[in-house]
Amino acid sequence: MTHRLTRRVVLGGLTAMLAAPAFGATAEFRFPSIDGGEYRLGDWTGRPVLVVNTASLCGFTYQYEGLQTLQDRYEDQGLVVLAIPSNDFRQELASEDEVKEFCEMTFGLDLPMTEITAVRGPGAHPFYTWLRKSHGFTPRWNFNKVLIGADGRFVDAFGSNVRPTSRKLVQAIEGQLTS
Repeated sequence: MTHRLTRRVVLGGLTAMLAAPAFGATAEFRFPSIDGGEYRLGDWTGRPVLVVNTASLCGFTYQYEGLQTLQDRYEDQGLVVLAIPSNDFRQELASEDEVKEFCEMTFGLDLPMTEITAVRGPGAHPFYTWLRKSHGFTPRWNFNKVLIGADGRFVDAFGSNVRPTSRKLVQAIEGQLTS
């Protein structure tokens, strides 16, 4: 009886490990691009990626400027800033076209940006489901930032109140840069 139970637990654990990306296996995650096509985190292997859930009508929307500053400052050293518009907190515009136009016209953004994507709950994008299951992180509001290292591993998560150009976030990014 004990042998059978142990076998079931081991096999169940193995099945769960195979079904979910392993720690550092972020390369598997794909996001639909707001411009068409898709972004694969694996395309940025060897580069740190700052993933930020955003919203156009949020009180933190001013942070788009800081996100663009990070991209401009560190892009040549490998950094990618990926904006994930989300309406999970009911503060995003109604369509991808509106989001794209707002971000380009208001902030001059040229960051990689996804389509409007769920980051919480049962419909959350698999990347955010992985974050919750593997690292206990779920965005509590818009403009939460997740740093993925150049090796594809989770480095740290930062809340909405952490500005993109804050010392804490910049130091974490600089620790992951390739050159």
